[in-house]
Amino acid sequence: MQQLPPSAVSDVIASGGVIAYPTEAVYGLGCDPDNPQAIEKVLQVKQRSWKKGLILVAADLSQLQGYVDLTQLSDDQLSFAKQKWPGPFTFVMPVGDKTQALLKGEFDSIAVRVSAHPVVREICNTIGKPLVSTSANLAGEDPAMSHQQVLDIFSGKIDAVVKGELGEQRQPSTIIDARTGDVLRKGN
Repeated sequence: MQQLPPSAVSDVIASGGVIAYPTEAVYGLGCDPDNPQAIEKVLQVKQRSWKKGLILVAADLSQLQGYVDLTQLSDDQLSFAKQKWPGPFTFVMPVGDKTQALLKGEFDSIAVRVSAHPVVREICNTIGKPLVSTSANLAGEDPAMSHQQVLDIFSGKIDAVVKGELGEQRQPSTIIDARTGDVLRKGN
């Protein structure tokens, strides 16, 4: 398993690889959101059901164009999300036409976040699009909180670990339904 700086993972991601990377709170697993085989690999490595769907993280809202259907949100709904971003808020938004079926699971929506974490932002800016994001853990287990834990859990199962530090947040992000404003999970 390679250990790479954020600027060097684009080839791994473009070739369908799965990476682990630091986020605001925990290590995440990610891949190209446009590659169904890579998404399937993330689900297999994590032992997660496709039915639950996955999150996309981005460096800015423009990277989410096509993955979410912003036309189904009012100006007020979209403005509320923009006020929270970049930051530890994940919004469930209507799915766009670019979204792979495995990303949305059984839903007609997808969870998305514009991250404030410098490593996540650098990866997304390097690949020029959002990144699949799910916590680096086996389904039902605690997420990896260190580089060593990632190696212990996923050695030989993923393609690269991105160097960097976790952010200050130690709780998962708050998840909000962008259409209703309902808080689905409370973070920090």
